[in-house]
Amino acid sequence: MKMKVSRLNSIEQYVISRETVSIDELCEVFGVSKNTIRRDLNELEMRGHITKVYGGVTATVPSGAVPTPIRSSLNTVDKSLIGRLAAEEVEDGDTIFIDSGTTTLCLLRFLVAKKRITIITHSLGALSEASKYDNLNIISLGGIYSPTTDSFVGLSAIEALSSMRINKAFMGATGVSLTAGMTNTTFLEAEIKRAVVHRADSIYGMADSSKIGREAIVTFCHLKDLTAFITDREPPKEYVDLCHQENVKLRYE
Repeated sequence: MKMKVSRLNSIEQYVISRETVSIDELCEVFGVSKNTIRRDLNELEMRGHITKVYGGVTATVPSGAVPTPIRSSLNTVDKSLIGRLAAEEVEDGDTIFIDSGTTTLCLLRFLVAKKRITIITHSLGALSEASKYDNLNIISLGGIYSPTTDSFVGLSAIEALSSMRINKAFMGATGVSLTAGMTNTTFLEAEIKRAVVHRADSIYGMADSSKIGREAIVTFCHLKDLTAFITDREPPKEYVDLCHQENVKLRYE
């Protein structure tokens, strides 16, 4: 039973991360028969995050709108790598903004050796994680709690930002594209992201390679506005060229 539950969760995570997947691909990846996959998909469809289509299955909502517990289990190795690279950009004495999202959250665990770091965030997950480390000073923004993004949003959060000085902002995204830039699925969340981008001295985009080439509904920052873009592997050539042209530092391994 535990093995089946684990397989169901893995299939759900796989589909959400890739948006649309064929039955043949699922059979190959998970090493089971088509009949088993079809039974699994029947159960997963009842959860509401995926739906069956002809010859395969598709995610019913953008990955950024999927509840945080599911998103946090996607691409964990890549996100940890991005978090480590981002932490290397933090210097002693910095005041940094940690955006909501499961990628930016990975930055915090790599700050343990840093000194006099102040964290500003509206993310409940970031507040909880940051509280584990004695070397971090924490400032929480107010607002209305949004379960989808696990963060506090609204006018009060934006007003709180107006009196704060941010050295470096670490921003996640649902999608990253050449035309739309850094994008998000939620309007209230995007408003906070825009406010942070306008106030921060330096802006660091953080997104794993599965987000590149995708677009969500709201743009909060263009790639040319970034200080650096941090990802898990070398992006397509057109992204490398744009970063070079716009003097955006590109970091990956």
